[in-house]
Amino acid sequence: MSAEPRRTRGATPRELPPGAEPDDHIFVDSVVKSFGDTQVLKGVTMHLKRHKTAVIIGGSGAGKTTLLRLLIALERPTSGHIWVDGHDISPLSEPELNVVRQQFGMVFQYAALLDSLTVFDNVAFPLREHRKQMKRREMRDKVLSMLSLLGLEGKENRMPSELSGGQRKRVGLARALMLEPEILIYDEPTSGLDPITSRMVDDLIEETRARFDVTSVVISHDMTSTFRIAHQAFLLVQGQVIASGKPDDLAYGSVDAAREFIAASGIAPERINRVDNQAEGERTIKYKAM
Repeated sequence: MSAEPRRTRGATPRELPPGAEPDDHIFVDSVVKSFGDTQVLKGVTMHLKRHKTAVIIGGSGAGKTTLLRLLIALERPTSGHIWVDGHDISPLSEPELNVVRQQFGMVFQYAALLDSLTVFDNVAFPLREHRKQMKRREMRDKVLSMLSLLGLEGKENRMPSELSGGQRKRVGLARALMLEPEILIYDEPTSGLDPITSRMVDDLIEETRARFDVTSVVISHDMTSTFRIAHQAFLLVQGQVIASGKPDDLAYGSVDAAREFIAASGIAPERINRVDNQAEGERTIKYKAM
């Protein structure tokens, strides 16, 4: 699978928001989210870097799902701001938010494919919803090209039930890429997969980031995956980011709770092969094995 030229997108805005950094793609600024009397997020601040992979980890009930919904503008902060490409999305109207949401591609936990549709129709779904003026031949060529890029050539007429777990993940990714988003959000991408397929999904996330010049945000419980693919890691505990940095900064840094969280996973960080340490030419993914 040969690499395509990268697109240059998402130039840094002329004027940075207060507290933002020049390479921020998403800046979460002191965000609080409450439901009634329950405060789920308690002043979360995060700098998610352009064209990098950020992995957000934390236990059940930490607020990861709420944060994800805020990032893709399905919820609004109770207070604070979320800046995407230098634009504050918090006060936008619903029509304006619909435009912002098209900058995001969402890869769901279990692929969330429509079981009654073929692979082709699942992948074409966003184009039919948002590119109604696109000609049928153009749409077909775009879908088949993406399936080929992701190692799914010849699978377009299959039903989701006929695919392996790894193939379903790739169909979900192909669908997410159809509108050429600048940001890809992955919700527990390795959940329910065996260890070998999980590592292939890690490789797929990294290959996609490099090939399509996207910013990747991954919500995960998988500590091995975190150490393999994250340029940035954020540990969310009871609605607060208590540690952030490179994964090694969490594993060996000064925050006791972060070290204990990673130690409890049972992994040995020094033994994990980091995807980011590989040379660009060595990142060839054997998609057909998934």
